[in-house]
Amino acid sequence: MSIDGDPGSRVSGRTVSGVLTLVVGMAALTIVLGGVHAVSGLIGPVFLALVLTVTVHPIRRRLEKTRLPEWAVSLTMLLSAYLLIVLMTLALIVSVAQLAALLPKYTADITSTIEETLTGLEQLGVDQAQIDKVVQALDPSQLVGLVGSLLAGALGALTDVFFLFTVLLFMAFDTNGARENLRILGSRFGDLVEALAHFARGTRTYMAVAAIFGLIVAVIDGAALYAIGVPGAFVWAVLAFVTNFIPNIGFVIGLVPPAVIALLEDGPGLMLAVIAIYCVVNFVIQSIIQPRIVGESVGLSPTLTFLSLVFWAWLLGPVGALLAVPLSLLMKALLVEADPRLSWALPLISGHPSPRDDGDDEPRG
Repeated sequence: MSIDGDPGSRVSGRTVSGVLTLVVGMAALTIVLGGVHAVSGLIGPVFLALVLTVTVHPIRRRLEKTRLPEWAVSLTMLLSAYLLIVLMTLALIVSVAQLAALLPKYTADITSTIEETLTGLEQLGVDQAQIDKVVQALDPSQLVGLVGSLLAGALGALTDVFFLFTVLLFMAFDTNGARENLRILGSRFGDLVEALAHFARGTRTYMAVAAIFGLIVAVIDGAALYAIGVPGAFVWAVLAFVTNFIPNIGFVIGLVPPAVIALLEDGPGLMLAVIAIYCVVNFVIQSIIQPRIVGESVGLSPTLTFLSLVFWAWLLGPVGALLAVPLSLLMKALLVEADPRLSWALPLISGHPSPRDDGDDEPRG
């Protein structure tokens, strides 16, 4: 006797089909993520070029109001992006070079600190094998070698810069055509085009605010560190600027190196002074003022921002950490905002109630 008409069989079949679809989808996602991770060296610079193009786009809009020809507008936009890259690359190379020259001076201090730490571990009864592992991990020669590898990596990044220059060249001269195509597509895919426009606005706001406040933090930190006598003030100022683009943990990353150098230079007193300066300047600006100004343009809750930082850093490396917020904004635009049926998820992503629901609890007349 056939049981095709049995409701329980149909429900069971749909359940199995749904589970299989989920498993296949997860497998496909894993393969895609593995592929993206494998070519992260290409995807990172390409997306960075896109972010830079979006960031300097207001220059194009202003120049288009003049009588400059289209090629001159695109060239000016391209040179503006090039200038940003060159200045940032030079600052990074100089700072890493200074760090490489600075760290060997503290080899003896590092060795002394390690010995004091090992003595304390022995007094606490720590096993000798574990102490040996600590010694190997904190070997000053390895620390110096790490700085050397950082310098080599910064110099090697010039290769990516040349690739970035090439990608920017094409994007700058394709911007006007892409904008016209989006206008045409807007009549058929209005939600998608609007989502991409929201991504562009949010990215532009985030990058501009992060750069402005990063520069403010860098100048204040550099001047304060120089005034209290912490070596390598320029290095730590550049580090503070770069880490301002890393959400949530950028403040900590920028604080640890100068605090350690201050400890080696003049003891706990100078280290506490560095920590106090960073807490007052960096924490107030990066954690209180800056998020308020960025406001709703980002639309990502703090928890989701942190998780996106971890995810993109794993997937794309350091570039993913620096561009975690723009990358998440793009994913939100493509996967959520482009589909009106998923609008219910936007308050969950942003961590704020939907404006359309603000009056739901109010009595209606």
